[in-house]
Amino acid sequence: MELKDQVIIVTGAASGIGRESAVALAKKGAKIISADYNDQGAEKTAEELREIGVPAFSFKVDVSKAEQVKALVDFAVEKFGTLNGIFNNAGIGLVKPFLEMEPASYMKVIEVDQHSVYYGMWYAAKKMVELKAKGTFVNTASIYGTMASEGSFNYNAAKAAVVMMSKTAALELAPYGIRVVGVAPGFINTSILGDDKAMKDTLAKQHMHGRLIEPEKVASVVAFLFSDAAQAINGTTVPVDDGFLVFKK
Repeated sequence: MELKDQVIIVTGAASGIGRESAVALAKKGAKIISADYNDQGAEKTAEELREIGVPAFSFKVDVSKAEQVKALVDFAVEKFGTLNGIFNNAGIGLVKPFLEMEPASYMKVIEVDQHSVYYGMWYAAKKMVELKAKGTFVNTASIYGTMASEGSFNYNAAKAAVVMMSKTAALELAPYGIRVVGVAPGFINTSILGDDKAMKDTLAKQHMHGRLIEPEKVASVVAFLFSDAAQAINGTTVPVDDGFLVFKK
């Protein structure tokens, strides 16, 4: 129980990487705040954790709104008395060619995928410093945070920002005992990919094993990054991409 009594917020916890990470963290002993705009999904995750004996609460949040993220952090401390980390995982994609990407489409992804990470880290850090609590932040970046992809100018920009935000926050928060790392998933087998089998097969072939990555594989890395075993990993972003970034197929 490496994370026993640690209080961790997980955003995007209703499904996919967020849900699996909440489960993985809970199995290591963490107390979980399951946060998502999909409040029913967030509560379902929290219920599943409570069924295995883990203290967990759900919270509905639009992570693109600063005041709601602040309320989320305050809620965690209200329920558990402290805070030891946040997994800033919630995100969206909106694929459009650059010349068709009007400002509203650009900003929607930036607000959810980039600004939310700042809000999560900032409000969590302020509260943890106030409480003299140490811990870890993990931020979901992407393989597309370090390489370009057609139709994803907004997503690429947001995820590249997450990589640099993780580095800079790690540098500034280290004196307070707060470690910050990123995780960069490849193509994950979740509902966000839709039902187009041909498209999913094309994406899968870009991994070394020729298959999509299951969300629990990312979750196991996230849980490791929160643990004491990962204390020497700080400020970097860890790819979970089955080789996507090291070869072209």
